[in-house]
Amino acid sequence: MSIGNSPPEDRPSVGQAIQKARIDARLTVDEVSATTRVRVPIVHAIEQDDFSRCGGDVYARGHVRTLAKAVGLDPDELVAQYDAEHGGRPAPTPAAALFEAERIRPEPGRPNWTAAMVAAIVAVVGFVGFTLFGGGDDSARPPVAQDGPSPDSAGEPDPAKPADPKPDPEPSVSESAIAAAPADKVTVKLVAEDGKSWFSAEAHNGRLLEEGVLQDGDSRTFTDDKRIDLVLGNAGAVTLFVNGKEVDKVGEVGQVQRVSYTKGDPEQG
Repeated sequence: MSIGNSPPEDRPSVGQAIQKARIDARLTVDEVSATTRVRVPIVHAIEQDDFSRCGGDVYARGHVRTLAKAVGLDPDELVAQYDAEHGGRPAPTPAAALFEAERIRPEPGRPNWTAAMVAAIVAVVGFVGFTLFGGGDDSARPPVAQDGPSPDSAGEPDPAKPADPKPDPEPSVSESAIAAAPADKVTVKLVAEDGKSWFSAEAHNGRLLEEGVLQDGDSRTFTDDKRIDLVLGNAGAVTLFVNGKEVDKVGEVGQVQRVSYTKGDPEQG
């Protein structure tokens, strides 16, 4: 459903558009809340154009986009209307300029003859020491052992030869970074391996962590104190790691799946 062709004076507000589309779709507020995981009081407030309970413009846009999808409206169009009605999308905060310490350059001066003389003396002393202790009659040197083991020592290890080092064992899955997730939190990692998938991740209090399209080969990791709620648009293309363990199978290719995970062993919600 699109509302972009309506004249500005006849166009309903964002909250009115969501409420009308919900009623036309014969959906209750409780049903929309259960589908989108946006709490009932927030849905009521948004339908009354009260976005103060969303926690800021960023979360308000996320709720508007999620509710628009649930009731059949164009999410991009409705978010653009929200920006127009509430002062526009905020400009990104410019990154703070990095402070670069001034490099102190030594002033050109006279050659350091003292250092040059010390280096020359060290070189002479080293040459003399090598001549006295490293040279001399070759007959004073011990004879070189013949190649190959002697008959008496055949098959016995040479105590002077260090044993071959054993190769380090390959790290197991439990040694990966996701396996080291803290026990007092819930950690979820999404990996797109067989295609791309739309996803949405929310914290236990309904706060939107992130939503978007996970391209093939991309990954995302989310952490919360109690619970993480996920919506996967193509569940068969996504592999999940929850609290350090891989979830066997979330869903089929093309299947929309809603799951929730808490601390401890992963249990599909």
